[in-house]
Amino acid sequence: MFDTLSDRLQGALGDLGKRGRLDEEAISKAMREIRLALLEADVNFQVVKDFVGRVRERAVGEEVLKSLTPGQQVVKIVHEELTTLMGSGDSRLAFAGRAPTVILLAGLQGSGKTTAAAKLALLLRKEGKQPALVAADLQRPAAIDQLEQLGRQIQVPVYSTERSDPVKATRDGIASAEGDVVIVDTAGRLHVDEPLMEELAAVRKEARPTNVLLVLDAMTGQEAVAVAQAFQERVEFDGVVLTKLDGDARGGAALSVKAVTGKPIKLVSVGEKVDQLEYFHPDRMASRILGMGDVLSLIEKAEAAVEEDERAELERRMMQGEFSFDDFLKSYKMLRRMGPLQGVLKLIPGLGSQLEGLDQVDEKHLARVEAIILSMTPRERALPHLIDGSRRQRIARGSGTDVQQVNQLLEARKQMAKVMKQMRSGKMPSLPGLEAPGAPNGARSATARKTKSKRKKKKARR
Repeated sequence: MFDTLSDRLQGALGDLGKRGRLDEEAISKAMREIRLALLEADVNFQVVKDFVGRVRERAVGEEVLKSLTPGQQVVKIVHEELTTLMGSGDSRLAFAGRAPTVILLAGLQGSGKTTAAAKLALLLRKEGKQPALVAADLQRPAAIDQLEQLGRQIQVPVYSTERSDPVKATRDGIASAEGDVVIVDTAGRLHVDEPLMEELAAVRKEARPTNVLLVLDAMTGQEAVAVAQAFQERVEFDGVVLTKLDGDARGGAALSVKAVTGKPIKLVSVGEKVDQLEYFHPDRMASRILGMGDVLSLIEKAEAAVEEDERAELERRMMQGEFSFDDFLKSYKMLRRMGPLQGVLKLIPGLGSQLEGLDQVDEKHLARVEAIILSMTPRERALPHLIDGSRRQRIARGSGTDVQQVNQLLEARKQMAKVMKQMRSGKMPSLPGLEAPGAPNGARSATARKTKSKRKKKKARR
């Protein structure tokens, strides 16, 4: 997510952060790099011009140039301006005092409206709402079937009795829905045209929605912003849902849409699974882009993935120095429930720069960890020190791996136990090299590679 833009901005600001003093020449050089980074990320030209102008004006002020850490002050300014650019404020949806609250989804065909409707229904259900889905997309073949299939998957009712008139389908669906939130999936076309706008206006008039959300494909960049402008001129909307954000290495749409339309991004889709829709927080996204991590999102993911009693028991055992392979497997499963490993680790402040190559670790490599542990006997999992050479060979055969991969996992458990011991004694734990058992060599962390390089140099000097 925004990897290309993130690398460029961190590179442009990295030198400033190391400087004890700043001058206008250094700031001008950084601003040129920031401008190029944003333009290459497909951010709207006028948005880039205004953004760089605001950052430059604040960066050359006396409070920055005369501060003790001017470089860090500039980074802080860029973070604040990025947050403002993407729309500071609450991303939550509005809910009507009367029931039901109606949420109307609009957008072009292919933007992901139908999937977004199901994802939103699941998100609201997790918040304690009782959502229902209404199929009002009568243009695209199989749109209704797709929504009904998604509804069954997430166990949310779908209302789709009318198959010819979208206005009647909307009216009947809302009238029949028994939930307190009704999400209406409307039709889209391949481009903005008059029939689309007329139909959407008629559906909106009938639905009287509390929220109108425009669904945009983040990967289309400036095209998504142009679509948002066209919709804003004809059918006013309250906020934006950005889909496919996990595949967007540039970030042009996310950084431009609020400035161009004045409407905030409310929700973002960060994966293909139905539970991968999140509320959009501009300040958190700015931190991620600048490599500062995102602690609040990390905590929210952990709370959603881990049961309280399960977490408390594992934490108690770990703090007491009891860290068996059963505990390792439990913690590993908790981590996997939080999402892709590289995505979770990038939320940890200061760790992003150590994750070079981690994107090469796919689910196949991570699944080997579970296979190796499950090939151990219950006694071996409880008492890892019993695993000698012959046992390692048996475990490797049983898990379809080799002895080297089993050895890597045994070492990883030792490292984890060591970290827990350091934390128990009140010390700041040192991070071991991040490498998944069975992962390619390129997936090791930059820290691990640097440590190995230092060892080689010392050996050569001897």
